[in-house]
Amino acid sequence: MGGSGLPETRSICPYCGVGCGVLLRPDGQGGLDVRGDPDHPANFGRLCSKGSALGETVGLEHRLLAPQVNGRQVDWDTALRLVAERFSDTIARHGPDSVAFYVSGQLLTEDYYVANKLMKGFIGSANIDTNSRLCMASSVAGHKRAFGTDTVPGTYEDIDEADLVVLVGSNLAWCHPVLYQRLLAARKARGTRIVVIDPRRTASCDGADMHLALQPGSDVALFNALLARINAAGAVDQDFIAHTQGLEPALEAACADDPSVTGLSDSEISAFCDLWMATERVVTIYSQGVNQSTSGTDKVNAILNCHLATGRIGKPGRGPLSVTGQPNAMGGREVGGLANMLACHLDLENPDHRGAVRDFWNAPHVPRAPGLKAVDLFRAVGDGRIKALWIIHTNPAVSMPEADAVRDAIAGCDFTVVSDITAQTDTARLADVILPASAWGEKDGTVTNTDRTISRQRRVLPVPGQARPDWDILAEVGRRMGYLRAFDYDTPAGIFREHAALSGIAGQFGRDFDISGLGDLSDSAYDALEPQRWPVTSKRKGGRFFADGGFFHADGRGRIVPVTWRPPVARTEPRFPFRFNTGRIRDQWHTMTRTALSPRLSAHLAEPFLELHPADAARLKIGGADLVHVESPTGRAILRARITDAVQPGQVFAPMHWTGETAPSGRIDALVAAMTDPVSGQPESKASVVTVSRFDAAWYGFAVSAGPMAPRSDYWARARTRQGYRAELAGSTPVDDWEVEARRLFVAPHATAATIVDANRGSARVVLQEDGMIIGALFVAPEPVAIMRDYLATLPGTDSPDALTGRPPADAPNPGPILCSCFGIGVNTIIEAVETSGALSVEAIGEALGAGTNCGSCRPEIAELLHNLTPREAAE
Repeated sequence: MGGSGLPETRSICPYCGVGCGVLLRPDGQGGLDVRGDPDHPANFGRLCSKGSALGETVGLEHRLLAPQVNGRQVDWDTALRLVAERFSDTIARHGPDSVAFYVSGQLLTEDYYVANKLMKGFIGSANIDTNSRLCMASSVAGHKRAFGTDTVPGTYEDIDEADLVVLVGSNLAWCHPVLYQRLLAARKARGTRIVVIDPRRTASCDGADMHLALQPGSDVALFNALLARINAAGAVDQDFIAHTQGLEPALEAACADDPSVTGLSDSEISAFCDLWMATERVVTIYSQGVNQSTSGTDKVNAILNCHLATGRIGKPGRGPLSVTGQPNAMGGREVGGLANMLACHLDLENPDHRGAVRDFWNAPHVPRAPGLKAVDLFRAVGDGRIKALWIIHTNPAVSMPEADAVRDAIAGCDFTVVSDITAQTDTARLADVILPASAWGEKDGTVTNTDRTISRQRRVLPVPGQARPDWDILAEVGRRMGYLRAFDYDTPAGIFREHAALSGIAGQFGRDFDISGLGDLSDSAYDALEPQRWPVTSKRKGGRFFADGGFFHADGRGRIVPVTWRPPVARTEPRFPFRFNTGRIRDQWHTMTRTALSPRLSAHLAEPFLELHPADAARLKIGGADLVHVESPTGRAILRARITDAVQPGQVFAPMHWTGETAPSGRIDALVAAMTDPVSGQPESKASVVTVSRFDAAWYGFAVSAGPMAPRSDYWARARTRQGYRAELAGSTPVDDWEVEARRLFVAPHATAATIVDANRGSARVVLQEDGMIIGALFVAPEPVAIMRDYLATLPGTDSPDALTGRPPADAPNPGPILCSCFGIGVNTIIEAVETSGALSVEAIGEALGAGTNCGSCRPEIAELLHNLTPREAAE
């Protein structure tokens, strides 16, 4: 039966840190119907393409359903006994710093709390770090330097009330689409101006009032120029500056910096500074382009300095806003999930703080010094200092810089445990023990979003197989290690109450994070908990910070921090002449463990690519469909060339999502050098150096199939379709018999084959059928194959007689490459709407087809398509 009669359950999207509310209803067939929660304050019902497709990602075919030890299925008692014994034995023989946890912003706060308590309170090491180190650590460090604590001063409502929003190193339109649509609504309502500061032209530049395409890593110089001009113009807020210290040395450093290193003209810098200074209500939104840098913390403080100097902080429509990349990166920061933090924003190196936490936990020992941050942690795994490692819900063999070295380090570790929902990740395949964890939709807990709003993630699906919640797995290991009372948890509600009570002690120390008002929640009250922004105490609930000072340094004053521009550590040279930028694409997330399960999310950009400026492409004789070989001092990749002036000459960009499971030659972080910010420990993921050359393949191929394929060529990239899979292929070694290769690729030795082979030209087409239905089709040519890919992807499972042609029949609909993932609208469908109904604007396309009316992240691409069509329409 269907699920239409079942009630909807309020929960939270598991992707980025916007923290969108969702309404979930089981569909009666193991899946979910998903829609935005109109009452959640983060999104008011709006979802992006990824959130809208969540229902396509909850199947069980990829799931890990039982514990495994050395590839063999075992029961929980066997697995957990082994984990507890190996960790205990390693600690006894080599000390507590010989073990480590590497966890994730995917964890719920309750999971995070138990992991941090176990490592820092009872194992006695601070060697617990998180993949949030890769995205938010510089923001944390900058906040602490300026404010005394890791405090996000403002709220999402500031976007609604700003007259100027500056996006720094943030492609908000693709990475946080719901916030971007909120910004566009503010522009429509009040005329909000938008400035984008980014070396690359992104979708966020569409409709922006100004795009400052500065040189990579030069943000400090730009904001130092702004600070110097604020002072020169007499725009320093003298009343507010009394709540701070450090202005004079900060000004001295700012005036000594040379803004020309930004590569911007004097007129561009002046226009930006004048606009910023003239606009009282200004919000600066920043993200990975700021954080992922060897000067990331200084970049954060350069931005904060300008807001502090003008008093534009903690007031409606004014302030900095660091947008987080994961659904619970904030919750992890709150429980102390980073190696240099203690729980509840307390300081690990403060003896009073340590003593209070130790006494609260009744813990035997709390470490006195920070543990190893992510890059150093995996180096310690590689050189043998870390001998037992537990990785939870993250994929460091792909996502860490110098990923090949990290992969080898994990493979060589004495004992590695992975907790995840699937064994089909690059990291899980290296583990000695794999533990099946409950997934989103199957577990209960809380998360905290970018603007400090705590929301409940709720269970709506049955837990499959033997999977268990992460807090339960961690607590059981803690008990088996001898800490029975400390980890005697029955429910996530009990863990949350303990976390809230500890935050009350932090509040007594004058810390910002205090949710002690939630410390007495009953289980039923916890179940019904509404979204609310911290702090939550008997005296205060939510709100902004620092409008009237009240900073968290010992003297109550904020810090304006002197900073000076430093170039990226890696320097271009004749051997590696290109600056290498990395980031996300619109419809994928992290290493695609979830999003790659969705056919519609896989339809937009189906393979890894390298953006290359036309002048560089011409010089290197690289064409638009070519494959390119990309090499850095630490790794290499093969990617599809995407020639565009969105990147500047001498700069290239590649998305970081593909893995050994989806495109082995596209593991981008293998190329990224493990250079880190000296304060935050965050890697410089956007400024490595590479060389680029054309990959001269002996053959190129495209394949579609009803079931999984087994590619093994030099280059392959596999993606889901509604009928099965599609794959791009290329190889440097000629293939003697393409029918034999097709049977191997599709694992179909006995299928009926229809073939067209031209050995002289080097082309082949092979269609395999079983019971009259297509199970696979392979198209090969000596150059990138010219066929109708999106049409061919619909053929597996059909009896189409036209498959060998590679093109649809004249009377068959052909929507073309998908542009709007939310509604599955292709390029050809939009062109037809232009030609038949005269829809010549993004709004008109939305009215005619619905494209661009949900999350809106495809609107810049629709606009570009219409722009390119307009000259043709005018000529006709």
